[in-house]
Amino acid sequence: MGSLRRGLAALIGAFAALLLLHAPLLRLPYFWDEAGYYIPASLDFYHSWQLIPQSTLPTGHTPLVPVYLATVWHAFGFSPLVARSAMLLLAAATLAGLYALGCRLTRREVAIWSAVLLGLMPLFFAQGSLAHVDLAAALFTTLAVLFLVEDRPWMFALAAALAVLSKETAVVLLLPAWVYIWRRQEAHRRHANLHWVAWALPLLPLAAWTIYYHHVTGYWTGNRSYLAYNLYSTLNPARIFWSLLRRLYEVLIGGFNWLLSAGAVMGVWWGRMQSARQKASAEALNDELVVRHQPNSTGGAAHKFLWLVIGLGTIYVLMLSAVGGAILPRYLLPVFPVLILAAVMLLWRLPRRLARALCLATAAGFIAGWFINPPYPFPFEDNLGYADFVRLHQEAARILEAHPGRPRILTAWPATEELVRPSLGYVQRPLHVVPLSGFAADDFRGVRAESFELVYLYSRQWNPPTNWMSLFPTWEKLQGQYFDYRPQAPDDALVTRYHLELLRQFERRGQWVRIYA
Repeated sequence: MGSLRRGLAALIGAFAALLLLHAPLLRLPYFWDEAGYYIPASLDFYHSWQLIPQSTLPTGHTPLVPVYLATVWHAFGFSPLVARSAMLLLAAATLAGLYALGCRLTRREVAIWSAVLLGLMPLFFAQGSLAHVDLAAALFTTLAVLFLVEDRPWMFALAAALAVLSKETAVVLLLPAWVYIWRRQEAHRRHANLHWVAWALPLLPLAAWTIYYHHVTGYWTGNRSYLAYNLYSTLNPARIFWSLLRRLYEVLIGGFNWLLSAGAVMGVWWGRMQSARQKASAEALNDELVVRHQPNSTGGAAHKFLWLVIGLGTIYVLMLSAVGGAILPRYLLPVFPVLILAAVMLLWRLPRRLARALCLATAAGFIAGWFINPPYPFPFEDNLGYADFVRLHQEAARILEAHPGRPRILTAWPATEELVRPSLGYVQRPLHVVPLSGFAADDFRGVRAESFELVYLYSRQWNPPTNWMSLFPTWEKLQGQYFDYRPQAPDDALVTRYHLELLRQFERRGQWVRIYA
């Protein structure tokens, strides 16, 4: 009961802290993929109990998060505040689960630092209140690892099944888990066969979902365009190589992760140096009573955990380098909790004061990363840039909705969804939208001036004044060739071509919105 009370206290404390830190964000309308898929899918279940969305293109994602959000809406009412608070509860549970895992493997201070750093990590902090499926997958992956370390096969089966039902790609956690189990199988020979049933059980809900999805849609996953973008177009050796480099950058360097990576490397180096010194001292003394001791060393369970994390991180990075059209860091969210715990455990091999100083520096860097954007294009959802994006679009939607008449508005996704779906929180009534696929020069090729009255342009990409992309033409060419990077057409060219007049413009921390007539 003591551990249960501590876990509940950790959950309540984490939830309260996250609610306080996210208070200015909880009523924001829905952003990007939330608006394009996850909220419409959740609303379909909320209104008509449909597991496979009908109001948006189905992608084949397993349905746990839409079902969860719809259930919460039925209990507390439909609003962004309720949805974002519900997602923060999952984020808090992830922090509590990571803390419990840390306490199981190492000293409590290391567990606390791991949970704190995960909570402050720019990617996790930004994703904490967004209605994406990756956060739920992170929660249940963390719990699955906890139950795996504790040798609780049936609880592992439940957590892993929920991870798979949150996002189907979480099934890859079973491979390193099975290797981990096999390596210690001798200790569980008595119940080995029964336990292997539990270890394999998470495959059943995925199989059931896949069969049901195929029965309804005719596809085993996704749809025609989804498969073309996320699978058929990605299986190119050169693209896989460049994707791998980007994924490694996201794990080890991006979002101030380099601070934690550097600390972990220093910890490994220090531990080896101390071990070598002790070995040399023992040999010099020729004393069999000298016990080899590594400062702040973890035990056998911790050593096995580190190898489990290496396996889990490797398989995720390799999988996401081979499939997935968009290289979004949030797809790695399921492995970041255990990666951070492993990094802090390694960092804590350093002398105590130095380890604390590095953790403090990492925490400061992570908080700075909430607001500091990188000098190259990045997804706004990686930090609080998404909030600037949403607030700009709120202001633009108010202007457009108040415009006299019912003008045809030329713009690109996701603004097209924001202006026609009042449920997303931007408008009170649907506006008349003329959709574009993007703002690149080619996207305007077939657009005639008489087809619209207003043009709604916005910074669909992050393009800082000192954009590193423009300094390395080869890099920019590779991004365009393999990752669909296309610079936005300059406003001047559009103004000249369509004889536009600027009506309103807004800017927030480098992002902008311009409305032309």
